Amino acid sequence: MLARNANLIVAAVALALLPALLSALGLTVTSATDVVILALACMALNLLVGYTGLVSFGHGAWFGLGAYAAALVQQRLFPEWGLVLAIPAAVLVTLAAIPVGYVVLRRRGVYFSLLTLALTALAYTIAFRWTAVTGGENGLGGVNRGPFLGLDVDRNATFYWVVAGAAFLIILTLQRFVRSPVGTVLVAIRENEQRARFIGYDTRAYKIACFTLSAGLTAFAGALLAFNHRFASADPIAIAFSGELLAMVVIGGMRSFLGPALGALFFVLFREFLSMWTANWLFWFGLLFMAFIVFSPTGLVGVAGRLLAPLRKKTIEAAAMGRRTSAEKRPLPSSLTARARWESPAPLLEAKNLALGFGAIKAVRAGAVAVKDRTLHALIGPNGAGKTSTFNMISGMFAPNAGEIRLAGERIDGLSPNQVCMKGLARSFQITNLFPTLSVEENLRLGVQATHKSRFDPWRDAASIPEINAETAEMVAFLGVAGMERAEAGALSYGGQRLLDMGLALTSRPRVLLLDEPLAGLAAAERNRVSNLIKDISAEVPVLLVEHDIDRVFELADAVTVMADGAVLVDGTVEDARSDKRVQEVYIGSGAAALAARDLQSAATDTIMLRLHGIDAFYGKSRILAGVSLEAKEGEILALLGRNGAGKSTLLKAITGIVKPMNGSLTLAGEELMGLSSAAIARRGVGYVPQGRALFHGMSVRHNLELGRLKRITGAGKHFSEEEVLDLFPRLKVRMDTPADLLSGGEQQMVAVARALMGDTRVLLLDEPFEGLSPAVTEELFDAFDRLRRSLTLVIVDHHLDVVLNLADRAVVLERGEVVHEGPARPLARDLDLRRQVLWL
Repeated sequence: MLARNANLIVAAVALALLPALLSALGLTVTSATDVVILALACMALNLLVGYTGLVSFGHGAWFGLGAYAAALVQQRLFPEWGLVLAIPAAVLVTLAAIPVGYVVLRRRGVYFSLLTLALTALAYTIAFRWTAVTGGENGLGGVNRGPFLGLDVDRNATFYWVVAGAAFLIILTLQRFVRSPVGTVLVAIRENEQRARFIGYDTRAYKIACFTLSAGLTAFAGALLAFNHRFASADPIAIAFSGELLAMVVIGGMRSFLGPALGALFFVLFREFLSMWTANWLFWFGLLFMAFIVFSPTGLVGVAGRLLAPLRKKTIEAAAMGRRTSAEKRPLPSSLTARARWESPAPLLEAKNLALGFGAIKAVRAGAVAVKDRTLHALIGPNGAGKTSTFNMISGMFAPNAGEIRLAGERIDGLSPNQVCMKGLARSFQITNLFPTLSVEENLRLGVQATHKSRFDPWRDAASIPEINAETAEMVAFLGVAGMERAEAGALSYGGQRLLDMGLALTSRPRVLLLDEPLAGLAAAERNRVSNLIKDISAEVPVLLVEHDIDRVFELADAVTVMADGAVLVDGTVEDARSDKRVQEVYIGSGAAALAARDLQSAATDTIMLRLHGIDAFYGKSRILAGVSLEAKEGEILALLGRNGAGKSTLLKAITGIVKPMNGSLTLAGEELMGLSSAAIARRGVGYVPQGRALFHGMSVRHNLELGRLKRITGAGKHFSEEEVLDLFPRLKVRMDTPADLLSGGEQQMVAVARALMGDTRVLLLDEPFEGLSPAVTEELFDAFDRLRRSLTLVIVDHHLDVVLNLADRAVVLERGEVVHEGPARPLARDLDLRRQVLWL
């Protein structure tokens, strides 16, 4: 309880000691009151900046309007009233902020910030020139504090304690608010607004509510300042003051509850003392502000944390996925079994005649799918067939250009994602879509909360609602993530993130569940477990599944729809899809079994190209790599294998310099790479294809390739010309001027590999290159990598074991960040008993 109320205790002590502290420094009680008032304004602004991620350059306008409103109401309407008028003044400004919020929040990011900046400029011009009302440059003087609850607030000391009391009540209210269900949604919006919408939150309504509350509290602070100085002017409305408020928030620490208040104290002290020495104190404050942004983005709170760090006991934890205590099969959560059955013979979800285009690109021409209740319906097809686009239309991300979508007989096409979710349809994403800095438990609680009756409660502690906690705990157990609830979602392995992504969709209590490649990036054992989970779920909640593991699809599915070129190719049973020659030609290709049976020739020499020795790496307190040592020879393909969370992707990032190893040695062709930047390592001949591809969206294929080459023509390795790259990936020849983000998943993977090759390259690192690819595209990449072994050293992380083990010369297996096996890959490819023994499959 004490820890939960630490902020309130600190605030109370600070308010009590502040006048004495400033008096000891030679400042007045009026300055102490200014600190409290500015602290309130900064904490109000921080609701937007720190909690919701909306950077406003216009809060000086609300502050100044609050001061003007208090002065004008007193002078024009209630001249006998005093300090109490700060409340109606704040209410008036709050009401004015509502329509403004509806306008400015139509845009996000820099456009929102620019709109608030324009609002400030407009308000300042009106205030400065409307002399008859605002007094122009002279302002409005003669503001009197009047009587207040029988106290003599004309005495500065008494006035301070009244303001301090109001401030404490506001701080108490703000703490309850940010910890409430409404407050947690604001943080979710900051982290990932799109995902918040897809689990059922009307994010625009939440942002408007936050914007209005923030404006009202800032106006209240402005009204108090008018009574403190008995004067209201246009100065606070100036753009400069809005910048100062934002600077106070950043300097104090915008991710901290009381940090902005500390920033206000720092600002007043800096202003009071430096202004004694120079009239240009704002210049030096600006330099200091820049220094904080560059060297301490977490502000003064972060500085304090770093200073105290040596005094704290250091703890080293296992990787997040390694802390799982159980992955045993559990019964379905009650939230998934509570809905009544769909009694109609019609499909529960039906989409027909769907069409969607992006400019000249027709992603879907004649999409259709019909999902019956309590079934698992697979939607398959080659990359670029339109499967994910169909998902996006069904789930509300895009409105279809034509066609209709019905859920339980009701049309849902054209509805927003949160409306679709509330109708009973939830989805996972092809690229994991989580709240990365929130814990596993907080992610799942947000999903559970979205359909709970307390979701609009602005006062109750979100972490202490028994029903939500119970349902969250049930989902944690069902997913098999117990023991890692406190781990940040972004710190999970990719497989762990995929599992959590599916869990987020399940928390919405869906009537129909859409899963977009839920098995991608999962190790074999986890793939089996999640497959069984999905099958169990479909017995209660119908599932529409997009997945490229064709053997798994044919094993699990009750019905199959095959798409190609944006239209339905086959719709029927598993056998209909399996036996159709068109499906075999455009989608299945030779198949994984044929690739695994190929007899490939090694090109490895005895020259060591890449050597790692004793590599340790951490994410925060979690130790991910522990003394990893391995070698990769020239012309060799090395398979880096292990379960989800074993440290494979982290090892690739350590080689590229993205993750800085704490200890060890890392050499490329005999040259030490430890301590070099990622850019310097890339220029020495290391090409890297990250999981998820990380293409430059909005830029064409040609420009992506040019950026890959621009700084890497250094003579360090094989130089690949554009012609050679296009010979490896002939599909890209006709896509060179197409935006990369509009390509199919398979084509995007080809672009990512091609971009990594465009410079001079000696080692190519590939993180899950076969993930999310159709069998036919997997075969194309397999052939390309086999050709590349004659020119490069390749290190491949992938869970398609049959494919990668036949492609590789040697295999290194990681478990909990340590090398537990190293040897030829072919025995693991052929001997399943050995594979089970080595990889725990």
